[in-house]
Amino acid sequence: MKKVYLIYRPLSIVALVVFVSVFSCTKDGLGLSEDILVFDDSTDSDSDSDSVVAIDEDTGSFTICNPDGENATRTSNDLPNPVNVGTIDDRTCYANYKETVIDGVTWGIYNITDGSNKFDTTLQPRMERSLPIANSNVGSFVKFTGDFRILEVGDAGSFSQDGTYIAQAKGQHTGGGGSADPAICLYLAKPIYGTGENADKQIAFDIYAERILERGGEGNGREVVLLKRVNKNEITSFELEVGFKVDPSDSAKKIHYCNAIIGDEAFNWDIPSPERGTQSKIRYGAYRVKGGRAQIRWANTTHEKVEM
Repeated sequence: MKKVYLIYRPLSIVALVVFVSVFSCTKDGLGLSEDILVFDDSTDSDSDSDSVVAIDEDTGSFTICNPDGENATRTSNDLPNPVNVGTIDDRTCYANYKETVIDGVTWGIYNITDGSNKFDTTLQPRMERSLPIANSNVGSFVKFTGDFRILEVGDAGSFSQDGTYIAQAKGQHTGGGGSADPAICLYLAKPIYGTGENADKQIAFDIYAERILERGGEGNGREVVLLKRVNKNEITSFELEVGFKVDPSDSAKKIHYCNAIIGDEAFNWDIPSPERGTQSKIRYGAYRVKGGRAQIRWANTTHEKVEM
């Protein structure tokens, strides 16, 4: 299991660490943006508080929108040279994309809140990155890799509505049905709460695959399959490959596959009606929050596109 960065200390000390780190870096002329926070995780972790707080976590109460979360368009407020790959799609007025450096690793910050989508008010808030699309020829695929940490996900008070998507496979198809930009498989994190003094705190997350049962499937047209559990703030590797290959049982047919590796566990899945698929693509970040707030972190991201 990879290292989990948690600090057990009053919130005021966390805030002080953030302030001192940012102030000292900018004052010394290191050229760091106000959107990049630097932390050193060498501090002592005495258990002098009941709360478990990640070093780069937003805590306490929050508003739906904030002045520093406003953006003119969905792509207008990315950093000039973001460490995370892909084009930003920012549909939340709670926060804009920022980055944090912890022990030399730069993490992209994706924070969203319930009701904060001002661009498409009928759709769920999101801050994601879109990646290049591959065609449907046999041998074509897209592949995304990265490390994620989950600090908080949406809590709407019911299991079916809880959770936040951290990544998704998408792709259009022939024959109609569903949205113009349909999801194929979404990776959904649902909250697990602690006990005793931590009964109101999210301490871990179950990762589910929300998979279509038919092309364009939404709502009841999807199945939700439990994959694995990760701890809060646990650094977890993630790999997702979506593409087309020859069907070994019939060389005249093809398979549209969606294969994920989360941590050290593989979760392979063949998409229904491969003959109808016309493309493969991937998005990642934070999407869906039907109650509360979601905080996802991504680092070491790469993307590969191969077309035949």
